[in-house]
Amino acid sequence: MEFFTKTISQFGFQQGTNLLNLFLLLLLPISFFIFKHFKACFISTSVPPGPFPWPIFGNILQIGKNPHKSFARFAQTYGPLMSLKLGNELLIVASSPTAATEILKTHDRILSGRYIPHVPPEKSSEFSNFSLGWSPDCNDYWKNLRTIYRGELFSSKAIASQACIREKSAMEMLEFIGKMQGKQVKIRDVTFAAVCNMLSNVLVSRDLVNLEDEYVNGKVSRIVRNMTKVASFPNFSIFCPILAPFDLQDLRKPSMELGNSVYKIWEAIIKERKESKVGYGWTPQDFFNALTNNGSSIQQMNMMFVELLTAGTDTSSSTVEWMLTELMRNPRCMKAVKEELVKEIDRDFITESDLPKLTYLQACFKETMRLHPTAPLLLPHRALETCQVMNYTIPKHSLVVVNFWAISRDPNIWEDPLVFKPERFLDSSLEFKGNDFVFIPFGAGRRICPGLPMAAKQVSLVVSSLIHSFDWSLPKGMDPNDLDVSEVFGLVMTKKEPLLLVPYAKA
Repeated sequence: MEFFTKTISQFGFQQGTNLLNLFLLLLLPISFFIFKHFKACFISTSVPPGPFPWPIFGNILQIGKNPHKSFARFAQTYGPLMSLKLGNELLIVASSPTAATEILKTHDRILSGRYIPHVPPEKSSEFSNFSLGWSPDCNDYWKNLRTIYRGELFSSKAIASQACIREKSAMEMLEFIGKMQGKQVKIRDVTFAAVCNMLSNVLVSRDLVNLEDEYVNGKVSRIVRNMTKVASFPNFSIFCPILAPFDLQDLRKPSMELGNSVYKIWEAIIKERKESKVGYGWTPQDFFNALTNNGSSIQQMNMMFVELLTAGTDTSSSTVEWMLTELMRNPRCMKAVKEELVKEIDRDFITESDLPKLTYLQACFKETMRLHPTAPLLLPHRALETCQVMNYTIPKHSLVVVNFWAISRDPNIWEDPLVFKPERFLDSSLEFKGNDFVFIPFGAGRRICPGLPMAAKQVSLVVSSLIHSFDWSLPKGMDPNDLDVSEVFGLVMTKKEPLLLVPYAKA
């Protein structure tokens, strides 16, 4: 009732408005959508099957707060490739490795467009032009940008040269936690601050946050998480054009405010670097320097750094939290990780060169990404042209998503899919590099996450360092079986209740 009351007030109707006139006014667009719906049913019989869509809203009200779960449930009835309506937008959902292969490999070029959620911050039109993740299509600028990212940030050579930066930030995190022995530590927040500084030092050779201040106040993490939260909302006003002028969910204002906040974080740093005089002929060999040499403008740098910050911090810190949650819930697995660390590491700290030796830890990382994928639906694609997938028609401009969450929990693919079992990866050649479509937590094809190599290093280094340096316990004698593993859906799927652990010095 509140929704319709607000809608009516947006149209400017007063209490004395004649109810008959109001009814006739509303009946016209409803009739139009009903006619359009039934017309579409007769014309587009070759699109994948799916649940019956209601006029105006389509299937929006049937999806609920956890689309990945709803889509998995629908797939049991309608098959591995199905269609739903979001208002008058057609959504295609793939829920099997076969369907994912056709979308992300066979028809990757045609289905590599990006659906833009329409609630990004101010300057969104420029952002899509300067964005790697949200570029509407894989145009020449996107290709050039991807080449820069791969060469300067994510190549094997670049990742190796950054190792000392990540190791330094990990050591600072351990020093901070060392002061909190015997006290509860919110894992999500302390690891977010550490990852944030790992990334900012790679970009601009300086810490973005003070560990203690960020842990206590959470200024940057709050901005990043709120941006992700706002962008995750289904925008009814966009899916239903008749509602578009009214922003009924009030998404634009908070999106703009949050966007401006994160822009300001980088603008000041970039301006300072641009105006600084570096003495003694030394210039930091960071991403800022590479972009400067490439002729990038301040606006381009700002928007690229915004994208990297929002894409690279909450994702990694959330994965660390999920991984530690599962290890605490499974003492057998935690014991195996500790034994491996004792066997392979003969000093007080861990370096990235040690990580390849930690095969069980890497299996735990893979199992965490399977059971708790950071992006359960990956990121939404858009059909640039009409094509055929699994003998069904995917019309031009359709939204296309791959439900990796459903694939990763399919009992026909995985034995005991709901059980945390790292051993399944020990004698397996499965990798998350986009070639094995039963395991694509980072996506595949043209739109595969370019930051995959960095994310894998960050998460593995942080988790192994935390376990190697401290013994951890649950607060107040909590039973591991009582740990909550409910999730909050979004562009980044986070743990609903933050993980609280108590660190102690190694015996």
